[in-house]
Amino acid sequence: MFSGIIERVGRVLSVRDHGDGRRLVLDAPGYWDPLSPGSSVAVDGVCLTLVSRDGDSAGFDVVPETLSCTTLGRRVAGDGVNLERSIAAGARLDGHFVQGHVDAVATVAAVERGPAGQRWRFALESATMRYIVPKGSVAVDGISLTVTEVRNGQFGVALVPHTLEHTTLGGKRPGDHVNIETDILARTVIHAIESLSAGARGGPTLDPFRAPGSADA
Repeated sequence: MFSGIIERVGRVLSVRDHGDGRRLVLDAPGYWDPLSPGSSVAVDGVCLTLVSRDGDSAGFDVVPETLSCTTLGRRVAGDGVNLERSIAAGARLDGHFVQGHVDAVATVAAVERGPAGQRWRFALESATMRYIVPKGSVAVDGISLTVTEVRNGQFGVALVPHTLEHTTLGGKRPGDHVNIETDILARTVIHAIESLSAGARGGPTLDPFRAPGSADA
């Protein structure tokens, strides 16, 4: 489990085929010191398992489903990625509960710049948009953000300068792609209602903890 508060921007050192998937090697000096193989790290919002360490670099194996359903399949050497280690029990939760299970890939639709920050809009498929709630939470490339608006197949967020400076979003442009994880609370409520309705009609019940097409490692 994660909080959506990015701790560091790492750099992709290499991406190579490994079995059916790929081995992703990331550089982040000093960041891996408390971790050992088997630890969970959110990389651009995707929960991955650390499999190797070598000084300032760490390796992660990414399975085919994750490569196809998230932006990690497009990462190349030199790219920046948002990093967050899993939260410890009893730690302060400054963002919201983030599982590291990406529901869909969205497209940056528009960026409006202002003196106090920026307003961004993202275009998202309708199957996942139904879980985006105004004033609710959403994780964009692993970053915990508050939804400011929902309309016409898009949702908006407000980004303060700190977020733009300390995450990879500051380097994104309209047309770029980002990982989206919807709020587990919204998914649970909507799935519960739909499951009850489907049960009343004699249809199949639904899994309340995963949105359609969600992926993790």
